[in-house]
Amino acid sequence: MQALFWTVEVAQRAKEFYENGIRQQIEHGDNIGKMIVIDAETGEYGIDEIGIEPGKKLKQKNPNARLFMMRIGYNAAFGFGGAMERIAE
Repeated sequence: MQALFWTVEVAQRAKEFYENGIRQQIEHGDNIGKMIVIDAETGEYGIDEIGIEPGKKLKQKNPNARLFMMRIGYNAAFGFGGAMERIAE
C-alpha cells in the first residue's frame, strides 16, 4: 500500500506546482498537447512531445527525483478510443 500513497502524494505535489505557477507560463498554443514532466520535490519541469527526454534530464540532475507526467491543456495524458477534450479555462 505504500506505493499507492507515494504515487498520490507525488501527483498532488506536482499538480500544486502546475496550478501555482507553471500553468500560467506554459499553457499556450505551442505547448498544448505536449507532455510536461514535473519533479514533485523541486517543481523543476521539462516539456516535449512525449515526455521521455525531460524525464531523463530531470533524473540525471536528481536520480531520486519523484516525477509526474501530464499532457498540457488536457484532462488526460492518454486515451483509449474516442477523442480527448481540451480543458476549458
